[in-house]
Amino acid sequence: MLAQSSVSNRLLSLLSSADFALLAPHLEPLKLEVNKTVVPANKTIQHAFFLESGIVSVVASRADAQSIEVGIYGREGMGGFPLLLGSDQSPHDQYIQLAGAGYRIKAAAFLRAVQGSQTLNRLLLRYVHAFTTQTAQTALANGSSYIDERLARWLLMCHDRIDGDVLPLTHRFLSMMLGVRRSGVTDTLHILEGRRLIRATRGEITILDRARLERLAGASYGLPEAEYRRLIGEF
Repeated sequence: MLAQSSVSNRLLSLLSSADFALLAPHLEPLKLEVNKTVVPANKTIQHAFFLESGIVSVVASRADAQSIEVGIYGREGMGGFPLLLGSDQSPHDQYIQLAGAGYRIKAAAFLRAVQGSQTLNRLLLRYVHAFTTQTAQTALANGSSYIDERLARWLLMCHDRIDGDVLPLTHRFLSMMLGVRRSGVTDTLHILEGRRLIRATRGEITILDRARLERLAGASYGLPEAEYRRLIGEF
């Protein structure tokens, strides 16, 4: 059986040994490749997911195929969280933005564990609250922040969820995530490069000066992260 000391997922690592034992026999390891859908929109959620590495995008789409990212999670969180709220599906796709690895657990086994432990349920619901705070902050940033502030915020959020400073991201992907034209992303990346905040090469962005990137993001970054720390702990 999986040992709790070997996991990197923040939520799994914080569980009591009794709560971890409710999940551990049912956790299946898996590789998470870029663009792999882990929770498809408007279909029955088959599994909950706990990432060890990588990043998942939660994406809202319209009937005309226009899409925008509304949230992300990595090793600090979990996927399939509508299950915790009594829903067996979500209107939003969740798919791999940065490749990694993690564990999945069948929905039925996950719900049995949650229903069998108030402390497990409470911790995971605290995470859901922190995530919804993030999605609200994303809406505020998209509606009121300049594109350079929004890009800085998004890069910081990704940086929080990886080891090292290199993000394997393309301009096309950034364009979809931010809901702006690719040319706008390219121009903004050049501005951030000119300020020596990042270095952008084909398919990669390297964070050079996180402190100044945080100053650029301003009030658009930090509230969901503070809420996570208040309720759960450090990422």
